[in-house]
Amino acid sequence: MSRRRKDPLHPLTDDQRQELTRLSRCHSAPAVHVARAVMLLAVADGSDYQQAARAAGRRSGDAVSHLVARFNREGLAAIGPRHGGGRQPTYDAVARDRILREAARTPTPETDGTATWSLTILRRVLRTAPDGLPEVSTFTIWQVLRGAGYTFQRTRTWCPSGSAVRRRKAGVVTVTDPDAGAKKS
Repeated sequence: MSRRRKDPLHPLTDDQRQELTRLSRCHSAPAVHVARAVMLLAVADGSDYQQAARAAGRRSGDAVSHLVARFNREGLAAIGPRHGGGRQPTYDAVARDRILREAARTPTPETDGTATWSLTILRRVLRTAPDGLPEVSTFTIWQVLRGAGYTFQRTRTWCPSGSAVRRRKAGVVTVTDPDAGAKKS
């Protein structure tokens, strides 16, 4: 005879049952999501935790118990994965937004020393800004930009065509290509 459940499954709403049923029959969803949906539906239909685990091709009833407790706390979000281990992300959504705002800003040659962003210059600007990130790395900036869908410095679309800012011994100089208009047409 099984023990009394400490945290029994709350009754499913119609929307939750419909979503779990759809997910349990889905062939394109990750297998873990399908298995979790099958286990939750089995428990909702009256199976004990061990039977629910076997219905999903698993062995551990304790894992079903933990899943049910998590489902009671989080709802359908319990189906998805959590952080898989390792170090927690250092920069939160606010810091990522700060990096993306800085990358979207057009650099000024006088203050930033460039007409286009590079990872190193972005790092320098973010580290020295009063509201910046004092320990951000170029790899972190690269990850945030790639995660946001940027293909960094391949097409140079945010650089004005036909002119470039160069550093010379005498100072910063703007170089203009006289054939830039002819190349575009």
